[in-house]
Amino acid sequence: MEIKDRVAIVTGGGGGIGSAVARRWMADGARAVVVADRNGDAARAVGDEIGCLGVELDVTDEAAVIELVERVERDIGPIDIFFSNAGAGGAGGGVEASNEAWQAQWELHVMAHVYAARAVLPSMTARGEGYLVHTASAAGLLAAVGSAPYSVTKAACIKLAETIAIAHGDDGIGVSVLCPQGVNTAMAPRQLGDGGTDGIVEPEFVADVVTEAIREGRFLILSHPEVQTYVERKAADPDRWLRGMRRLRARSASLLGD
Repeated sequence: MEIKDRVAIVTGGGGGIGSAVARRWMADGARAVVVADRNGDAARAVGDEIGCLGVELDVTDEAAVIELVERVERDIGPIDIFFSNAGAGGAGGGVEASNEAWQAQWELHVMAHVYAARAVLPSMTARGEGYLVHTASAAGLLAAVGSAPYSVTKAACIKLAETIAIAHGDDGIGVSVLCPQGVNTAMAPRQLGDGGTDGIVEPEFVADVVTEAIREGRFLILSHPEVQTYVERKAADPDRWLRGMRRLRARSASLLGD
């Protein structure tokens, strides 16, 4: 899908990847990019900068998501692209993490994407055209050492995107899932020397990669191409991969003094 003359909603658009994508798409000739963020002031600032609507939105509130979609369709036009990008690192830990931590990550990294899809798919399928982009993480394909709620819910996000692509690909709906490693945002890793990332990239670079993937209709978006190799190695020999991840965990704990 080309970006020119399209109407898009970008959640988590107040900064980082979301704001970079909003700027890129307006520069590429989008008709409108609605910037949504839990931080309403940040969303409005980005919206003002690019000449578009900026709104406060809690993506875990389904009624609020539906209200925004209806507003955009009424006041601007049919939504061509919904970039469901909002996310957060949350608390670390494994199965011992609190129920509240697990639930918060589930609502943000899974149900928010469900709510977005529910809100826009009826109109998109009726028109025979539309695009959904979900921001997951390389952690969803692999694992984030020391953060089970994050890894598990990001993996579920990827599986959700797959099911939507299977169910609606023949309806003219494009689906992509973004799986970055370290990006220079508020969610960047605490340290770079633990082997947990192949380097920090800028949000503007990720915006370029996302835009090209949408144009090509490519499902898996990797801002760090090395992740493809890791996924292939994991699939080829899961036991070896798990041993390597245990070594990475031990090394990270040593560096952090845990």
